[in-house]
Amino acid sequence: MSSKLLLDSFWCELALQLGSVVAVTVFVAAALFSSNLGCGVLRARLLVTEGVIGGLGVMTAATLLRTTGLRTWHQIVAFTLVLFLRILLKKALRLGEKKAP
Repeated sequence: MSSKLLLDSFWCELALQLGSVVAVTVFVAAALFSSNLGCGVLRARLLVTEGVIGGLGVMTAATLLRTTGLRTWHQIVAFTLVLFLRILLKKALRLGEKKAP
């Protein structure tokens, strides 16, 4: 494997991990903001939990990218699309679950 490809993979993993940290930070900030508006502690806890779960999902993607040894950009894009579809389906099913009586 070429060193340029390893370097590109490193930056991709680093970007995913940074994205997960940013996601968690944004959700924590939203929780603080909502608790200051008087939405309640439960709403703030749910926001933080949602951020942590989302951040962990992105961290899982970074770990999978590292361990599976994706070597070309085509493989990385295919992996990203599959992961994105998984996340969308999970969100859609969870929204449907909330609407049920």
